[in-house]
Amino acid sequence: MQPDFIEQSCQILGDSWQPDRVTISRLTPDGSLRRFCRLQHRNGSRVVVIAPPAEESIGRREAEASWKIGRHLQACSAPVPDLYGFSGQNGLLVCEDLGDIRLHDLVMQHGCASEQVIALYQQAVRELARMQVRGREKFDCSWCWDTPCYDRSVMLERESGYFLQALCKDFLRLSFAEDEITQEFEDLADRALQADASFFLHRDFQSRNIMVHQGRVRFIDFQAGRLGPAAYDLASLLIDPYAALPEFLQKALFDEYLAELTTLVSYDPDRFRHEFILLAVQRNLQMLGAFAFLSGQRAKPFFYQYIQPSLQSLQTLLAKAAPDGYPCLKALTGQCLSVINQHSKHITS
Repeated sequence: MQPDFIEQSCQILGDSWQPDRVTISRLTPDGSLRRFCRLQHRNGSRVVVIAPPAEESIGRREAEASWKIGRHLQACSAPVPDLYGFSGQNGLLVCEDLGDIRLHDLVMQHGCASEQVIALYQQAVRELARMQVRGREKFDCSWCWDTPCYDRSVMLERESGYFLQALCKDFLRLSFAEDEITQEFEDLADRALQADASFFLHRDFQSRNIMVHQGRVRFIDFQAGRLGPAAYDLASLLIDPYAALPEFLQKALFDEYLAELTTLVSYDPDRFRHEFILLAVQRNLQMLGAFAFLSGQRAKPFFYQYIQPSLQSLQTLLAKAAPDGYPCLKALTGQCLSVINQHSKHITS
């Protein structure tokens, strides 16, 4: 973090914050190129400072989206961090410090079946439903830095297309019938498009983006928020490979979420279940593209371990979505899994 960023952060926070009165510690992001640090005042107060990637104009638009969307979510009583200030000149964002404990950390420490973890997941899905419903009210799509809504182009370019390019071509270098697989992706997108896409969509709602602060869940990394289908964020959480929730817990949380959602809006449960499977397939494709890109292009080997379980999850979801359909995608998924399994055996032998 550049020294002038620290000075500007102090200016945002007020006269009592001066560079000579704070200590600075760097924070390491997961897959993001953004820069993070913690400022601690000598009186004990702490904040987090987020700066966009150096020399990247897109990063400044993303930072502005984080500020505007975050302020909107705060006004909707969503459990997001307090935002203290933003510099439009360089994209600097100063926000509440929620500590270092993520929901994922507690899953790793205590296991999915612990009472504490289950209670936090229950809290998370209820708060998610409220954020999605309340957050769509007065949401301004001009705040979005990427796309204003989750639509067919996002599905085909950023999810199924991402899967094909980042995993199948660049990472695994597979050969396959691209025209046939593309047709199946278009059919999948058309079916998923039938879902009501008027809700607030976080788009990366998973256990590493949920902080636990003073016993409550708090949601971060909402800068890619836009309008979209409610089931997508729930699917992101339930099939999250970082946590690997067992089937019984996924079902219980699905029911908990649906009960909360239907107290807020009218939604046919059977329709929602059908949409959930289709959108879970879409999310699974996006995850696989991301894990391959981060492992290969960004040289972050941490993400490699999640490719295999995500492929297994995709197989399960495809069987539910269309028992007799999508033969090319099912075959390609099996081909990917076979190569990954062989590679994993080579690494461990």
